[in-house]
Amino acid sequence: MSNLDKDKKVRQTSIGGQAVIEGVMMRGKKMYAMAVRNPEGGITIEKNQWGGIGSKGIFKVPIFRGIAAFVDSLITGTKILMHSAEIAGEDWAEEELSPFEKFLQDKLGDKVNDILIYFSVTLSLILGMGMFFVLPVWLGNFTKDLVPVWALGIVEGLLRIGIFLAYLFLISRMKEIKRVFEYHGAEHKTINCFESGLDLTVENVKPCSRLHKRCGTSFLLFVMVISMIVFFFVRTDTLILRLVSRILLVPFIAGISYEVIRWAGKSESRIVAAISYPGFCLQKITTAEPDESQIETAIAAMKGVLEDEGE
Repeated sequence: MSNLDKDKKVRQTSIGGQAVIEGVMMRGKKMYAMAVRNPEGGITIEKNQWGGIGSKGIFKVPIFRGIAAFVDSLITGTKILMHSAEIAGEDWAEEELSPFEKFLQDKLGDKVNDILIYFSVTLSLILGMGMFFVLPVWLGNFTKDLVPVWALGIVEGLLRIGIFLAYLFLISRMKEIKRVFEYHGAEHKTINCFESGLDLTVENVKPCSRLHKRCGTSFLLFVMVISMIVFFFVRTDTLILRLVSRILLVPFIAGISYEVIRWAGKSESRIVAAISYPGFCLQKITTAEPDESQIETAIAAMKGVLEDEGE
């Protein structure tokens, strides 16, 4: 680890980001900027307001604001990811529409893209819930005669973490995902550089750590650990009741996890360092060392936010 990694951060920022297809999105409090490498080799920068439910009523309250942030990130993040593929000129973004997609486009016009995005998000949620909540409960049910009822939540939690690690390992072997992980590393390095008080240049960003406490990977790990704690207190030996309780409590657990990672991002205490360490270990899988062109793209996205929301 370089000396720069060990330096105490001198800037506090709420700016976060997301790796996209051949680029990076950086998000401020009210808007985001996306920078993507286009087929000509240049950088296309687009800015837009960050909409959603997070600024409305009860969703400003702790826990509930975490639920809103989770939902908004899924919907807006999917839109941004799909649009980045179009800018980057990815082949799959230019594929001919299927007969069903043509039918929807004829009937719904421009609204078809939004409908497909919401469908994609819904399908992703269903698959995610099935893989990381329903499957561990079903597998854990085979141990109900071997462990007491209070231990079932712990067994499920360990299975959940095991499935998550296996999933990360498998997708990390894909060539396309490796490129995304490199941009993920560029995003973290750029944020760390800014928070260290340095000018945003490739030379300054390069030695910065590619790990960050507010990373989405760490958030997902927090969700799994906190779910293990919550489910320890929600005890039942009936399979259906366990499944229903697990699914219904997911938004609540996401809200708690959001508050924890938000607090961790603002603190330099030893306690935070300890609870952030497992997330850092996972980030070594979900991030990779970027090249200079990828760092330039991340810097362009960060500067795009700072121009409008200078911190």
